[in-house]
This record gives sequence, C-alpha cells and structure tokens, in this order.
Amino acid sequence: MDFEKEVDARGLNCPLPILRAKKALAEMQPNQVLRVVATDPGAVKDFQAFAKQTGNELLKHGETADKAFEFFLKRK
Repeated sequence: MDFEKEVDARGLNCPLPILRAKKALAEMQPNQVLRVVATDPGAVKDFQAFAKQTGNELLKHGETADKAFEFFLKRK
C-alpha cells in the first residue's frame, strides 16, 4: 500500500506508538496515508480505538515479515 509518511515505533510501548502517530498525522494533509510499524502487541487495539476516536481511517493493519505490526492510517 502506498503511503506518504512512516513512523517506526518498534521497541516502544503504549502509549508512545500512538503519540508518535498523532504527531505525524498533525503534520500531514487530509487524505494522506501514514504507515506505523510497532512491536507492542497492545498496539492493535490501541490503533483501532485511536482511529475511532480521532476520525482518522484505519485502512489496513497486519503483521510484517519480521513479526512487527503495521498500520495504515488515512488522515481525515
């Protein structure tokens, strides 16, 4: 999937991946896509809730080849 910006949050625990994503999204234009890579298993639920609360769209999420989690968020 194409994206305009990426945040590498591997090794960071909650709430740091969300905070880094929030900061990155604030610097982006509407409809741009942010990719976030995280290793914290709690990030899956965190990003689902974050998208719902902020109105940004969680386009896709899954596991990477190196067992990290990736999230694609579209800025509202």
